[in-house]
Amino acid sequence: MTGPGHAEVQWVAPPVPGPDEVIVDVERAGVCGTDAEFLSGRMSYLHTGEARYPVRIGHEWAGVVSALGPGVDRAWLGRRVTGDTMLGCRRCERCRSGRQHLCADRYEIGIRNGWPGGLAEQLPVPVAALQPLPETVGPTLGALVEPGGNALRAVRAADLTAGERLLVLGPGTIGLLTAQIAAAQGIEVHLLGRDPGSLEFAASIGLTRVWTVETLPEARWDAVIDAATAAHLPAMALHLVEPGRRVVYIGLSGEPSLVDTRTMVLKDVTTVGVLSGSGGLRGITRLYASGTVDPRPLVAATITLEELAPVLAGTRPPEWGSAPKIHVDPRHR
Repeated sequence: MTGPGHAEVQWVAPPVPGPDEVIVDVERAGVCGTDAEFLSGRMSYLHTGEARYPVRIGHEWAGVVSALGPGVDRAWLGRRVTGDTMLGCRRCERCRSGRQHLCADRYEIGIRNGWPGGLAEQLPVPVAALQPLPETVGPTLGALVEPGGNALRAVRAADLTAGERLLVLGPGTIGLLTAQIAAAQGIEVHLLGRDPGSLEFAASIGLTRVWTVETLPEARWDAVIDAATAAHLPAMALHLVEPGRRVVYIGLSGEPSLVDTRTMVLKDVTTVGVLSGSGGLRGITRLYASGTVDPRPLVAATITLEELAPVLAGTRPPEWGSAPKIHVDPRHR
């Protein structure tokens, strides 16, 4: 992307792996709302200086290690992998304590501080960020590990047990993944949305307790996960949750969202924010590999790099249906 509203496919020099880095031949890459925000110019990092044009997007990816930099174990060569988006400095206290996703100096693949993204034939990645993929996790599932890691962390943060009731706000990719993971744990999952097509799609993959604001039943919500982008929903989540339980915030709105901390205090509610799939990649890979969670129906289409820009701008063929995720095969033309 060379500027707001401008995207093109360019031929660039092949990446060369640095020390402790590998090159991955990308088999599949996913696109998400963050990528669309880069195209529109609304992405917040563009305004804070943490990102600038030109930028190569793509932080959900899977592929095969094809080259090794100095210091990398040769056992990585030829392995199918995905990886963490968040690349910390590995020197600061946050990185040393396992919180590299919060490193002040971090790179974010395809997002922050200029690290190129996975929407290309090849991608350089630090070996420390790699997540090996078993044979049962093919390219489609592999490119869903990163968003799945986000969703798994959200479910963990909700702190529910089998039989308890969860309300997920927003039936987009993260909301649906969250619902699938929670349902696999025996949690009673409900989804709140507003678009009939997305709610019908959720029901078609077995998430049948779907509601709009007008139809939402009065019930005990043992946890609420806000996976949407509407500015009013964080306050609604706090209002709906059972006193003494948890609200998890993983969705981001394009404008400030307000919550009344008096409600939080008087209901004795714990609120948790989730940033990135870091810490959830290994767990979600196991769930995919075992077949416990199968998110492949969430992928509406797999397209080429040349076809991507109009999709990010909002052009979507009706025959793709209401599945929320679009994948790219960057090696296909």
